[in-house]
Amino acid sequence: MLKVQEIREIIRLIDESSINEFTYESNGTKVKLKKSMSGEIVQAAPSKNLVESTLEQPKEESKQTENKAVHIESEETVDEITEVDYDHEIVSPMVGTFYQAPSPESDPYVQKNSVVEEDTIVCIVEAMKLFNEIEAEVTGTIVDILVEDGELVEYGQPLFRVKKN
Repeated sequence: MLKVQEIREIIRLIDESSINEFTYESNGTKVKLKKSMSGEIVQAAPSKNLVESTLEQPKEESKQTENKAVHIESEETVDEITEVDYDHEIVSPMVGTFYQAPSPESDPYVQKNSVVEEDTIVCIVEAMKLFNEIEAEVTGTIVDILVEDGELVEYGQPLFRVKKN
């Protein structure tokens, strides 16, 4: 099964491309994304193969498995639909460790709903004992923080989502 971060990355790539529909299937799980005219991404119902494979099990076990599969799919749908309300992603310019504050005792640079300007420092990425301050690069409001404090980040990985003013 795909991780939420992997699904978010797929959504971002589809959003930036001319692709209107994307389907990914692995181990009986199917993720189908469609781009509507408004740019909103919607996920289809659970995979037919997943439901069919659960019907071959004993009836009581089949109902539990089928309900669990539907529940997992619906969680991903909620995540994807709520992720559309942003205009820009602040990405990591390097591989390193993400820090929300200048020190463990300090308040974070920004939080959800913080207003930022182009030169506002939003976080630090530590690489090889060098602490690199990352600026917002746009004027807007932070709508989502995508990584946890102390988490390793990759080059180009989205860190924040911003709704431009």
